[in-house]
Amino acid sequence: MEFPLPYLNPLSIILLFIISSCYLSRKWVKRGVCEPKKAPSPPGAWPIIGHLHLLNSGKLPHHVLGAMADKYGPIFRLQLGSRSALVVSNWEMAKESMCINDGAAASRPELSVSKNFSYHFAMFGLASYGTYWRDMRKITHLQLLSNPRVDQVKSMMLSEMATSVTELHARWASEKNQLGHIKVEMKRWFGDVTVNMLLKVIIGKRCVGPNAKGDEKEAIDLQMAIRKSFHLMGEGLLRDYIPILANMGFDRHVKAMEKIAKRIDSILQCWLEEHRRNGDKNQSLDTKDGDFMDSLLSLCRANELPSHFDHDTIVKATTLNMIAGGTESSTVTLTWALSLLVNNPRALEKAYEELDQVVGRDRRVKESDITKLVYLQAVVKETMRLYPAGPLLGPREFYKDCFVAGYFVPKGTQLIPNIWKIQTDPRVWADPFEFKPERFLTTHCDVDLKGNNFELIPFGSGRRGCPAVAFGLQMVHFALAGFLHSFTVKTPTPQPVDMAENFGMANEKVVPLNVLVTPRLPSHLHGPIM
Repeated sequence: MEFPLPYLNPLSIILLFIISSCYLSRKWVKRGVCEPKKAPSPPGAWPIIGHLHLLNSGKLPHHVLGAMADKYGPIFRLQLGSRSALVVSNWEMAKESMCINDGAAASRPELSVSKNFSYHFAMFGLASYGTYWRDMRKITHLQLLSNPRVDQVKSMMLSEMATSVTELHARWASEKNQLGHIKVEMKRWFGDVTVNMLLKVIIGKRCVGPNAKGDEKEAIDLQMAIRKSFHLMGEGLLRDYIPILANMGFDRHVKAMEKIAKRIDSILQCWLEEHRRNGDKNQSLDTKDGDFMDSLLSLCRANELPSHFDHDTIVKATTLNMIAGGTESSTVTLTWALSLLVNNPRALEKAYEELDQVVGRDRRVKESDITKLVYLQAVVKETMRLYPAGPLLGPREFYKDCFVAGYFVPKGTQLIPNIWKIQTDPRVWADPFEFKPERFLTTHCDVDLKGNNFELIPFGSGRRGCPAVAFGLQMVHFALAGFLHSFTVKTPTPQPVDMAENFGMANEKVVPLNVLVTPRLPSHLHGPIM
């Protein structure tokens, strides 16, 4: 997830300049007050809006902040309207702020855009640090994200992947041209695969595709609503940074977010009522057929959910937390991974060679194959290094005073770790902007994605690190391995795939990824899933 930054249209900038000018004419300076040393701050801040105008240059925020780091160092302070933010841009500063000071930087800012998307912060991933966040993170870990639970749902995920591959093969058989291939837009295909994997685990059924078990419109609407919400959250709301503008009509996102939130709630309410109608059929996720929503409802009946919100709200918010956190980040990563592979034919060929050596072409990918596909895992790591799903992670806030690298950081300061800058640091990564999966088999073979190696932290680290690392990686590995093992892929034209990034909370690819696919396996391996 990327740190939300507010959008400034030209009219807003003019108005803010006038307000700033008035403020300057009346400014006063405190004298004789000794303050603790604070991190350096770039010049050019305006009164009222601070550095916001520097971040609305049309360039991607992580690139803008990366250029600032080159000028002002790996730790600096920005004034974003009424909010102060600390930007860290190398692994040492990331460790200082997210490990050594993890206890102080474990909260979330209460932003309007987050409030609308999270059921007033009932979604624990966006909740402030406190007992509710701790309780719901523990419940979610035990019921879905613990290692035993991740192992338990592997076969379910792999089955969903096999079904998706079978559906794509059937489409190929009916639509193939004279050259024997079809065109597929992979962002959409990967999105459907990941949402089906997640929904099967979370609500007990796949909802998208020919073999869907109903609710396809709702699932697609939910995908689009989450995607729009992530985009709006990435832009941010002016009211969160400049309170004086909150009621002056310059915030164009509030009504949009409210409308999206209502549609999301209607879908989740429908699924909740469906589960409730099933009564005691699937009371616990420990039962053979139980899903995550069943488990939450079982905790409701036992009155074991926190009392901070009504239980229906907690169930819907937590379900949304898991779906939103899993679908967008996994889809983004898979799309970038395939884009990088088709732009680097030698790497793509090595991935195919490994699949043939480990799996062969007389069966499908199995769960036990993934640990042996070391080059494919290196491809995923290198993708997350170059194109992290959240280049600035999610919004994080210091909920108490502390010192980072000797600089005083007051309570309420937002933390912005520039993950993209950290993961392209030439001190750590040779040829940092080159796609070289081999580095994770040689020089960086001991670097993992669990948040302990601060030179590679696409999932974050510490208390606010993503709790679903194992779950998310499992989905990505299954989807990428299953697709590449089953199909040969190439681009429709000789030109390289456009790698332009879009602005938003998830680092999406701007141009759709259209590729030509043909089967690599015998047709009988693509028969109906039993």
